[in-house]
Amino acid sequence: MDYIERTMKSDKIYDGKIVKLRIDTVELPNKKYSKREIVEHSPAVAIVAVTQEDELLLVKQYRKPIEKMIYEIPAGMVELKEKPKDAAVRELREETGYTTDKIEYMTEFYTSPGFCDEKIHAFYTEDIEIDSQNLDEDEFLYCVKVPYDDVVKMIMRGEITDAKTIAAVLFYDGIRRKIHA
Repeated sequence: MDYIERTMKSDKIYDGKIVKLRIDTVELPNKKYSKREIVEHSPAVAIVAVTQEDELLLVKQYRKPIEKMIYEIPAGMVELKEKPKDAAVRELREETGYTTDKIEYMTEFYTSPGFCDEKIHAFYTEDIEIDSQNLDEDEFLYCVKVPYDDVVKMIMRGEITDAKTIAAVLFYDGIRRKIHA
């Protein structure tokens, strides 16, 4: 059986600065119809940045949808016509005040493909130097350095709940341990 859903109709509901919302009418494999609410989101980047002292740079910021402060790795959206690698270096500097000339691609993943098309390109760097933080005018966060092993423990204890941070740090952990698929 072919499990593809064919889009029969697509209605744009909202067109915002960060997200767009549409409702697709789809034909299911059993020839019945259903609606799919889809959030369109620009591509994003996330960066695992490691200091010479084997600390990870984390940002702590308030996230309105969940009404709390959480730890995350530096991340942000890829701007129009910007390459993900360039966006990663820019976001690292903007959010943490650190920069790098050596950043490595790790992987890419979808944040929540059940309803959203956001794709995150994950990078890492082990070669950072202090520069100057340059937050967007509507961005309020602070950067902390946490020993690498403590970050992994925080993930395992459920203290870090941000999916992109969990995915990128654990992927990076595989690189450190030289685990190959």
